[in-house]
Amino acid sequence: MSDDPDLPLPVQTAPDTDPTPGGARRRWRWMVLLPLIPLLILIGGIVGLYFQPPGLRLVFDSTGLTPGAGSSAPIALPPEIRLPADVVETIVPSDVVGLARLMPRGDVITVAPPFGAGDARIAEILVTEGDEVAAHELLARLDNAAQLQAAVLAAEANVAVREAALAQTEAAIRASRDEAEATLAQAEAAAEEAASDYARSRTLTDRGIATTTQTDALRTGLRQAELAVARARATLARFSGEDGGAALDIVVARRNLDAARVELTRAESDVIRSEVRAPVAGTILSIDARPGERPPLTGIMQMGDTRQMMAEVEVYQDRIAAVAPGQPVELVASAIGETFLGRVQSIGLTVGRQGLLPDDIAANTDARVVTVLVALEGDRMQTARRYTGLEVVARIDTRPGGAAADPPP
Repeated sequence: MSDDPDLPLPVQTAPDTDPTPGGARRRWRWMVLLPLIPLLILIGGIVGLYFQPPGLRLVFDSTGLTPGAGSSAPIALPPEIRLPADVVETIVPSDVVGLARLMPRGDVITVAPPFGAGDARIAEILVTEGDEVAAHELLARLDNAAQLQAAVLAAEANVAVREAALAQTEAAIRASRDEAEATLAQAEAAAEEAASDYARSRTLTDRGIATTTQTDALRTGLRQAELAVARARATLARFSGEDGGAALDIVVARRNLDAARVELTRAESDVIRSEVRAPVAGTILSIDARPGERPPLTGIMQMGDTRQMMAEVEVYQDRIAAVAPGQPVELVASAIGETFLGRVQSIGLTVGRQGLLPDDIAANTDARVVTVLVALEGDRMQTARRYTGLEVVARIDTRPGGAAADPPP
């Protein structure tokens, strides 16, 4: 430092500060972005583990790494399915394996009480489990049947009354019309006679034989006879109408009868509110209510068309591309020691969460699957009819022209 007093003293600044305003703004900008870095890492992890884009899959395939392999519950992995040893020996790499359940064609149908049943209770159940029923067959009755039948009887009686009223009106109209026609004929005859008398009187008056007073009286009588004819014709016209020549009273009576018949139809249709009928032909699988109980919200019974048994297979999303309709399928039911054969009928259009879970549930809660429907074939389908909902393991042979392995004897 110089000792000259005339020289200005140097300005000292802090070494860690930036005197420019732009430097301060840049530091605040980085401080704002710092909390976004963990969020971006989290989003990248979720995308990588759950969605696995093609680039990340290529890394896994080339390195042999498995997402979530370091934990006891891998994430987004296909379920671990245990197969019998004899089945494992015949599996080839192209096979697609998935959990499945047996079900009737169209799945299980819940038979609910009819619409408008209200607080009605079950009066009687007419079927038992295992019964084969036809479509629209009566399965059960509710205790509101007597009330609804009474409404039908009342509507039928009302129709009968309206029919009698129509017949009575028609008979009265016919009688009145006949009377009006007779009155018109009588008035017309009287008018003709009055006209003849008036014409003769005028002739006599012109000859000076009859007086003018007599002629005037006959002219007045003719006028009255003509008015009587007009009145009779108006009365007869009252019994003619636009509805097929019927009188207006008949039209009203017919409309009342139509209204009564509509009421009868409504009452008859209401009777179905006391009847539980089969929506389709099939087998009664379970009965979930008893006489005297109110129909539960879950339905009175369950049924299904077991004439054609199906299997609903859950295929992991990474293997669904190899599955196609018509491919042979082997279904292993270890619980009953049976093997069923079938073919892929249809493939679902959505990817969803796995619904059929093995024992180790925690390892499969995030698996994404596509539902594949398999139609069972062969004689063993009769055995499958007894086990709706049975969990099986499906092996789909995806080889071109492949055939499912023969079931063990």
